[in-house]
Amino acid sequence: MKSAITRFRVMAIICGVMSLLLWFGYMPGKYIFDAIDTHKYLIAIPIVHGYLYMVYLITALQIGVKGRWHLLRILWVMLAGTLPVASFIAERRVVKQYS
Repeated sequence: MKSAITRFRVMAIICGVMSLLLWFGYMPGKYIFDAIDTHKYLIAIPIVHGYLYMVYLITALQIGVKGRWHLLRILWVMLAGTLPVASFIAERRVVKQYS
């Protein structure tokens, strides 16, 4: 179980950082400043976040099944990766429970 917690913890932090970059880097760059044409590297942010979010979902499902969580709790932890700060909160609660 410890390795599953470590994997989840790493993916929650990475997904949280990527979500912050998506919400506060890519979105303003695209919709407010219209900087996508001049800064092509911004296009990589949602792509990388999407792939990393899939890995986050797998690790959240894995820790939920190993921990025998209720379905609603597993879904809450999975959805936490979509909001910028929620994955950090979910990571803290899971680590606190198992430490």
